[in-house]
Amino acid sequence: MLLMLRHKVAADRPLTPSRDLVHDPRRHLPQSPHRRGCPRLRTLIAHGIRRDDGKRVILGVSCALSEAEVQWRGFLAGLKERGIGIPDLVTSDAHSGRKAALKAPLNGTPWQRCHFHLQKNAQEHLTKEHLKGKVASDIKVILNASERLNDFVKTYSESQPKLAAWAEENLPEGLAVFAFPEAHRRRLRTPNACENVNGQIKKRTHVVGLFPSEESLLRLVTGVLIEISETWKTGKTYLTSS
Repeated sequence: MLLMLRHKVAADRPLTPSRDLVHDPRRHLPQSPHRRGCPRLRTLIAHGIRRDDGKRVILGVSCALSEAEVQWRGFLAGLKERGIGIPDLVTSDAHSGRKAALKAPLNGTPWQRCHFHLQKNAQEHLTKEHLKGKVASDIKVILNASERLNDFVKTYSESQPKLAAWAEENLPEGLAVFAFPEAHRRRLRTPNACENVNGQIKKRTHVVGLFPSEESLLRLVTGVLIEISETWKTGKTYLTSS
């Protein structure tokens, strides 16, 4: 199942077991023109792929003032109580709050670190600008052929020791998809499948701009997600059976 975290669509409805999860929070500004000091809210959205038919589904939504572990843990615990079961995979970036929150409610589920964010994080450990393209290409090879990791570490251990040490520790977190059929890996290795959802919500919230309350933001995003969920329900299968 793919899971994305944001708000609460039909928050009390029971859930069917899902396959993979993807996390991708967004920030919105819930305030009136007279309350310009209000903090931005995070919207937490759960987006999954059902086991029975391979179609995407919006699982849940919530608003939070931060992405701290306690916020994610409570949200994920709510999904468990509603019957999400044990997903086959969780895909997200390495945000400390989300990563720590997964341990309790989804302890039996493998975690897949987002390939896009791995590439982005790797660039932060480079000291030579001209190596960016080559390093990105080399990492792409590893994320499609895991046995090349040792060669990468040896290649950069002297010229880029910080990068080599980071890669040895972090790149294995992007290899969980190798346990799945090759045809499924492209859809499971990043949360990019959620970007269309993010874009639709961003477009609608941008029109409003300022929200007088957390509840008003939640109502708007919930409406958008219900529309998206109905489209997925009648649309094509996202992951076919292996």
